[in-house]
Amino acid sequence: MFTGIITDQGKILKLEQRGDRRVRIGTAYDVDSIEIGASVACDGVCLTVVALGSEPQSWFEVQISAESVSRTNLGAWAAGRRVNLERALRVGDELGGHIVSGHVDGVAEVINVRDEGDSTRITLRAPDALAKYIAPKGSVALNGTSLTVNEVSGSEFGVNLIPHTKEVTTWASVATGDAVNLEIDTLARYVARLQESG
Repeated sequence: MFTGIITDQGKILKLEQRGDRRVRIGTAYDVDSIEIGASVACDGVCLTVVALGSEPQSWFEVQISAESVSRTNLGAWAAGRRVNLERALRVGDELGGHIVSGHVDGVAEVINVRDEGDSTRITLRAPDALAKYIAPKGSVALNGTSLTVNEVSGSEFGVNLIPHTKEVTTWASVATGDAVNLEIDTLARYVARLQESG
């Protein structure tokens, strides 16, 4: 489990196709504190660490199945790309965002980016099947970042990025047309399911 509070911006160092896709990600994390088999959310996708190293910089490797590639934006990853990273929650950690599983529900498209003072307003289009789970003032995880929904109109919804969020995540480089990993709020999913069965 994760919180959607990004704690590092990793950099993709190498990609290989070895049956599944294998990706090496440079990180500021102390790799001595990461174990093989640990979960790390990479742009919001929970991935398993399969190798670690510290030369010439700290890095970890993850293996990505074809299923994960088909349901996320990970197929567009290339060497040099920056990715949002968050390590899994430990007992006693502060829950600063919202409960995030790292199981991406689909891909949203950025359809508008505009500055509002020091902040940036982003409008996205969700897949129709997921739009019903997105509500004003509810939470979503976008590329692993816990964000509050400002407004909803059909399948379109808006979020606001304050300067701090843009500084500590990859969101400073967002552009119209970008594909973004979307995980809906787990609570919203269960409420909708209860309403369907009631």
